[in-house]
Amino acid sequence: MLELSDAHAAHTYHPLPVVISRAEGVWVTDVEGGRYLDLLAAYSAINFGHGNPRLVARAMEQLERVTLVSRAFEHDQFGPFVSELAGLCGKDMVLPMNSGAEGVETALKTARKWGYEVKGVPPGQANIITFHGNFHGRTTTIISFSDDPDARDSYGPYTPGFRSVPYGDVEALRAAVDDATVGVLVEPVQGEAGVNVPPPGFLRAVRELCTEANVLMIDDEIQAGLGRTGYTFAADHEGVVPDVYILGKALGGGIIPVSAVAADRDVLGVFRPGQHGSTFGGNPLACAIGREVVAMLQEGTYQRNSAELGAYLHERLAGLPGVERVSGRGLWAGLHLGRAARPVSERLMELGVLAKETHETVLRLAPPLVITREELDWGLERLETALAGG
Repeated sequence: MLELSDAHAAHTYHPLPVVISRAEGVWVTDVEGGRYLDLLAAYSAINFGHGNPRLVARAMEQLERVTLVSRAFEHDQFGPFVSELAGLCGKDMVLPMNSGAEGVETALKTARKWGYEVKGVPPGQANIITFHGNFHGRTTTIISFSDDPDARDSYGPYTPGFRSVPYGDVEALRAAVDDATVGVLVEPVQGEAGVNVPPPGFLRAVRELCTEANVLMIDDEIQAGLGRTGYTFAADHEGVVPDVYILGKALGGGIIPVSAVAADRDVLGVFRPGQHGSTFGGNPLACAIGREVVAMLQEGTYQRNSAELGAYLHERLAGLPGVERVSGRGLWAGLHLGRAARPVSERLMELGVLAKETHETVLRLAPPLVITREELDWGLERLETALAGG
């Protein structure tokens, strides 16, 4: 099977040489019967575990009823989904899409349209501020403000209208804002950059600056949100409420791609019929699963498990050999090794644990939020062996 992938799939990823055929909870099984502890959770898309019984049951029920009608017609899951998700976010409105990148693109369009029609920015002059080290997706517009050469090089010409400043630098952000700025797009934790947490008070400062300058604070919670860091949203760590939430990954429960933008009516209300949309966005199956995800998050169990086991995880990681520093929040950590992390991930795979490197020298850990302390200990013991070269 690996040979088929290598021969016929475009080489846009460098996966570990394991072929998974089954999965349950925090465990996956390959085609040869080998069993592995999943410490990546599909980059936070599997927050609730592989094959979560509640989500599978809800999906099966909906599969037998209706899965797609397009937005040309209403269906019985759409209204409840947008209402319930808006309630979880504390916002008035939701615009559902599919992938995370579509969610980001939707937020960018929202900010520009709001800037022209509400703020009064002259036509064609709107700018949006982003941060160094960002990762928001791989569409042409999004990679236009990326500083990752792998994501950006050889795809120009690039979309204008973006300014990038150092992550965590409030004064640089302040200097970049002008009368034509319509949005500040920020990750509350930079996942792809190495699970980087901003300096204390940074998100609050972004919020205050956006309020002062009449600029939308756009919070990309695609990887960081929905329980991953110990709160429903990673911005909750600083008590910050953005103008716009971008959600994805875990919103689909690991079953179907679901993303959404949530904001108040004075922001998302700028759209009129025909001005934005998606054939699959907000489809019945996605909405049914999304509703169950919202219901599960409202119970708070996943957030508590991430907070409690996350504190334990970071305590254990701090003492491991060969680690220069540990970053992250909750059940999300970046082990900065100061050396190639790929050999460590490969050795971990041999020991029955799946994790993945990012930016070459960082090993990223993000187990499903259903993991137990015993399972976590099992994985950490093998991680210590791999780091020690055993």
